[in-house]
Amino acid sequence: MRCVICLARNGGTEKVVSRQDVAQCGDIPSHFLAKIAQQLSRAGIIAILQGARGGYRLIVPPEKLTLLAVIEAIIGEIFLNDCVIRPESCHASSSCAVNKVWMQARNQLRQTLAQVTFAKLLEEDSCCILQSSLLPVQDEKTA
Repeated sequence: MRCVICLARNGGTEKVVSRQDVAQCGDIPSHFLAKIAQQLSRAGIIAILQGARGGYRLIVPPEKLTLLAVIEAIIGEIFLNDCVIRPESCHASSSCAVNKVWMQARNQLRQTLAQVTFAKLLEEDSCCILQSSLLPVQDEKTA
């Protein structure tokens, strides 16, 4: 989340933010940031630009990028319980009352996360460590 919030706050789809600046802005260890960035890139959420003036840039505008998309890019589909994603893991899944509750909870959580965009999160300015914009941002055209 912090990586995407940092990119959204510091140029969105228009600017490239250096890896070091994203790590500093989000208080993210660089080795962990590299892994997260790869997952976000594979999902088509960010671009990774190589080279001396490289870094990260959002591909999806903050007003269209949802919490659900980012969460599921990192951890996979939200399912809450094994029987929801793999009904064959329990022979009673199709008739189980608890399974139906798990399905309803999963659907409600996914719906809630899908309604929250990163633009909305930035409007609320609620992330404690990400209260301000970063250091200088680079324009992709000059990178």
